[in-house]
Amino acid sequence: MFEQTRQDRMVVQFTGAEAGTAPLTWGQKAILQDMQDSGSQFSMHGTITLPEGSTVEDAADRLSGLILRHAALRTQLRTGPGDRPYQQVAGSGQTGLDILTIPDDADRADTARYIDDLIATWPLAPFDFHRDWPLRMAVLRQHGVCLHLVWVLSHLAADGAANMLLLYDLRRGEMASRAASDPRRPQILDVARSEQAPQLRQLSGRAMRYWESQLHHIPALTFGEPTHPRGHAGQRYWQVRFNSSAAHLAILAIAKRTGTDASRATLAVIATAIGRATGAHPLTINVMVSNRFRPGLADVFAPIAQNSVVTIDVTDTSIDEVVAQTRSASLTAGMRAYYDPDELKEVFARSDAERGYSARVSCRVNDQRAMVRRAAEEANLGDVTPEQVGQRLTETSLAWLAPLDHLHEQVSIIILNRPDVLSLYLKCDLWCLTNAQVEALLRSVEEVAVEAAFDPAAPTKVLPRYDGRTAQPS
Repeated sequence: MFEQTRQDRMVVQFTGAEAGTAPLTWGQKAILQDMQDSGSQFSMHGTITLPEGSTVEDAADRLSGLILRHAALRTQLRTGPGDRPYQQVAGSGQTGLDILTIPDDADRADTARYIDDLIATWPLAPFDFHRDWPLRMAVLRQHGVCLHLVWVLSHLAADGAANMLLLYDLRRGEMASRAASDPRRPQILDVARSEQAPQLRQLSGRAMRYWESQLHHIPALTFGEPTHPRGHAGQRYWQVRFNSSAAHLAILAIAKRTGTDASRATLAVIATAIGRATGAHPLTINVMVSNRFRPGLADVFAPIAQNSVVTIDVTDTSIDEVVAQTRSASLTAGMRAYYDPDELKEVFARSDAERGYSARVSCRVNDQRAMVRRAAEEANLGDVTPEQVGQRLTETSLAWLAPLDHLHEQVSIIILNRPDVLSLYLKCDLWCLTNAQVEALLRSVEEVAVEAAFDPAAPTKVLPRYDGRTAQPS
């Protein structure tokens, strides 16, 4: 049926007060490097239901209003001397609004499946950063009525917080193309230029000294060199999904008892689970920091989040102590997550020379849960009981999804933004870890959380070992 969906395209004109060129922001440099390392563009997406009576012209007004309001949406890459990229923000131009007409005989269930499929597949089409605008948008209509707006947003123009700003603007319904942008709100060119100032260059320098201290003793690879060249079903890189409602409740209980936010409590639990399943400890992890707490960056539409690095030792101690350690280490890591990635490349090269071997942090944990949702969940949480946690244990699920063509890390864990469940999306290198270790790692997340939820003295059960450079076999 949906092979008959008609696709049209409306040309949408846009203008904007801000225009010009600037170097890439530090956040843009960081995400561009991550894209090159991973082979993925990490595009974000979203959808809203349109008000009754909305027209295609209304959708076009919303699109042009967004592009007027946020200069990052008028940004394209250019290449300067030495093949160094920079950005150019257009003062005016045109883009396209896709109009997808669903057949009139499609029922509500078919339409919902079509939308789900569109959201799953549309972000896979890559952006050409030198030619394309970083926002693609479509309006879905049926029976002549506009039902939904869907969009794909390039990570080179925005991070997750900026995508939420876009969602907020669309839901306000005030995005007519005539609306002026707020002159008090910094734009992406302002951020790029401010990062050249001496004060922020000094901030980057302090971040580099922190990174050097963290990189000094790391192993060549977090989980050792490849020792299982067969992989799984002939494939090296795989994706796994793990959902645990019990772990969600248990971690909230740990956070409340220890006075820690849920994100840091979750990181402590994951680090302990990794130590149990793989023997990797102390564990140095790449973590994503939003940087929105910094002055002037709270509502900037740009990629502001950057990687930091945190080291956690889970050896022969209690889980509560790991939580306290993670809270302190994460605070320092967060303060040192705003820097020029070009300087970080120099730090890695210098650290490799001093160590006498090349090394990289090959374990990543990215908590994508919305801060507002986490805060609301914690604020409304009563006392969790062992009975409540126990009842949820039967809901736990683990599923191997599909192989990947490429993976820069050995283990990458994304904590998905799902209500009432700890939902982990894990990508792994099965030349370095076995299937059993990966499954043990994920199930240990639940085990560690449940053990520590009601016992402040619960041990990590991770013993010291003689060689910190290779993972012990499962």
